[in-house]
Amino acid sequence: MTFGPVDGEDRPRHHCEQCGFVAYVNPRLVVTTLPVTEKREVVLLRRGIPPGYGAWAQPGGFLESDETTIMGAVRETREETGLVVEPTMIVGIYSRPQAGVAVVVYEARITGGELTTTPEALEVQPYPIDDIPWPLIAFNTTLWALRDWVRGERPDIDVDSLGLEGEDG
Repeated sequence: MTFGPVDGEDRPRHHCEQCGFVAYVNPRLVVTTLPVTEKREVVLLRRGIPPGYGAWAQPGGFLESDETTIMGAVRETREETGLVVEPTMIVGIYSRPQAGVAVVVYEARITGGELTTTPEALEVQPYPIDDIPWPLIAFNTTLWALRDWVRGERPDIDVDSLGLEGEDG
């Protein structure tokens, strides 16, 4: 495999010069939820694994090839928080080319389960909007999703003035 120009392509690619095979490198899809309690608090977890170890994020992870985006988001939420959720709407889709991911974020209604810690979550906690730990958020995609969600819940809060960025820049 070499990396360089390929006939018919608009950018350099990894390819085999002998057989012409092109190895496309595409972003992976991350599926997540913002679980919301009956009191309209958002459930976040303090990450127990890198990246973002010790910082706060929404539950989520990589979509498996045999899942729909909703199935994957529900599975990841259950695995990381113990909660059973029903996604109700897409909050947003966020791209991070530096990390090679696209992140789908659903708002989700909690339908069952019990909040619990897991190897991936040191803490799991519901936050009222006024108490979201903005400076301790792990990823820009989480910041962007929370900002978009808060805009819909509480338009009186100027989330753009927070001036925060996650560790992933």
